[in-house]
Amino acid sequence: MKLVIIEPIGVEKERLLSLAAEALGDKIEITYYDTKVTDTETLIERGKDADIIAVSNLPLNEDVINGCKNLKLLSVAFTGVDHIAMETCKKNGVMVCNCAGYSTAAVADLVFGLIITLYRNIIPCNKVIREEGTKDGLIGFELEGKKFGVIGTGTIGMRVANIARAFGCEEVYAYSRTQKEVQGITYVDLDTLLSTCDIVSIHTPLNESTKGLIHGEKLALMKKNAILINTARGPIVDSKALADALNSGKIAGAGIDVFEKEPPIEKDHPLFHTPNTVVAPHIGFATKEALVKRAVIVFDNVVKWMENKPQNVM
Repeated sequence: MKLVIIEPIGVEKERLLSLAAEALGDKIEITYYDTKVTDTETLIERGKDADIIAVSNLPLNEDVINGCKNLKLLSVAFTGVDHIAMETCKKNGVMVCNCAGYSTAAVADLVFGLIITLYRNIIPCNKVIREEGTKDGLIGFELEGKKFGVIGTGTIGMRVANIARAFGCEEVYAYSRTQKEVQGITYVDLDTLLSTCDIVSIHTPLNESTKGLIHGEKLALMKKNAILINTARGPIVDSKALADALNSGKIAGAGIDVFEKEPPIEKDHPLFHTPNTVVAPHIGFATKEALVKRAVIVFDNVVKWMENKPQNVM
């Protein structure tokens, strides 16, 4: 049985292989690649003999999956799997398991980092104090008493909702395909959430029903003083429409960690030229603690699969 770690997954090589040995012992031959490549031919060469491939957010297209003839399991070191040719995996009998839950704390932390950065003008404050300026024009806002909206109430969305309540956001609203009975959270339709909330944070997966979910007409429903946070997936929001809303003052600000593709992002991206916008290079999941949690789950997925007790199956 051969496991190929086809790209770096954020943990130092020695620590990663130590975690692998702890979980798998000598049951599996492990090959580790410490460079990231994207061309199909090289990916097939790396994975052609693998029974199991561990991958993070590197796109594995139909040709790669078909080219890895022995492949039986993909252990994806990520929550979303929209970068994997899932239909081809199903056709070829390849099981796909993700690492649900590894980044829950990390992403929720970033959400509030973005909110506070916007609400308290952290970036302009940092600039002005270095230029011998003052707080004039930089008076901020508090989270306490704000109406907070969460789109998608999976594990991350629920953590964000609970943290919002801890900050004093007594009215927390949610929109989700699956509703849960949670004290202090009120489920409403999407239009009601957008038109009611001062802060809207997106935590839904990317699929056919959520792609372009937040478009121009939806943004027009938001309050002029509202801010939008997206740490989920870029294509859920129409970036051009969001840029237009920000430039015209229809909404007050945005915190964006995800884009239509993985960074690097071209300099002319519409959200790089909008007021009161904080952008980040998809770092929501990227903490030391989360990356170790993720590696542990990657290998635990393999163990459970070998025991015919698969977990995190997508």
